[in-house]
Amino acid sequence: MPAVTADTLTLPRLADLPAETGRSVTSLTTAPRAFEGEGFPVQRAFAGVPLEMLDPFIHMDQMGEVEYAAGEPKGTPWHPHRGFETFTYLIDGEFIHQDSNGGGGRIRPGGTQYMTAGDGILHIETPPEELVKSGGLFHGLQLWINLPRAKKRIAPQYQDLQGADFSLLSSADGGALVRVLAGSVGDHAGPGISHTPLAITHITIAPGAQVVVPWPREYNALAYALAGSGSVGAERRPFSAGQLAVLEQGDSIVLRAADQQESRSPNLEVFLLGGVPLREPVAAYGPFVMCSKAELVEAFEDYQAGRLGTIPADAIQPHRTS
Repeated sequence: MPAVTADTLTLPRLADLPAETGRSVTSLTTAPRAFEGEGFPVQRAFAGVPLEMLDPFIHMDQMGEVEYAAGEPKGTPWHPHRGFETFTYLIDGEFIHQDSNGGGGRIRPGGTQYMTAGDGILHIETPPEELVKSGGLFHGLQLWINLPRAKKRIAPQYQDLQGADFSLLSSADGGALVRVLAGSVGDHAGPGISHTPLAITHITIAPGAQVVVPWPREYNALAYALAGSGSVGAERRPFSAGQLAVLEQGDSIVLRAADQQESRSPNLEVFLLGGVPLREPVAAYGPFVMCSKAELVEAFEDYQAGRLGTIPADAIQPHRTS
């Protein structure tokens, strides 16, 4: 980790902003562990955090980091969604995606997929046959982004984005690499089309280095530590792998890596994201995110009636070794 790297001395640099004016930490929580899909391990990054502090985001899982033996890699079977977008970022390993709207592709290390479920879609995410047979390292994130009420029933869409599409930036002193995965940071835009104004980044910070990231005042701010240790916020709140920091309003976010890191995690790795809160009612259950209970009931009825799409005739299925 990570898959996409670069020489920070040759990249565009963020402005040298004063750390003292950065946002402060409102809450700090530790993600519990669970299992998803066919049984792959996840950490529930948003567990215990009120939805109003996460808005416009709904749910996020850190998938892995896990070293699979041959025959062990797992994914998710075919399942439905309505009313939101999924953003999947793969750091290690590979996933195959296919959906009932004709979307599909292979997510490789450093790549993302951006799926707008909108009015309704069926899809599958599963490791390719060769990875199931060989085993190997798997690590990634899946984020659920809410759609505003006016766009919950828009047509589904799929975007396949690879690591070469991202904008790469450096901190003012060259000690941190900032990957703009979606939205924009300062004047630097990432790939893809989002229906909600947001910014999604993966930041690698060398031991002892600090980065001050400019952040729109109207965005909320969530910093999740993927690996390593350090501090977050203007007050330098201690921060380590598996923890989520929610930050208050302000114009920038301060992240600093500890001087000493573990050998298995030589840097502080942070998934930093934020967006404009929708401030709309949220009714979420299982694979659907709507604005009311009645809309949830309708989504389940539409799924049972086959109105969210059909599994294609050439559908991929999870590979079994026995």
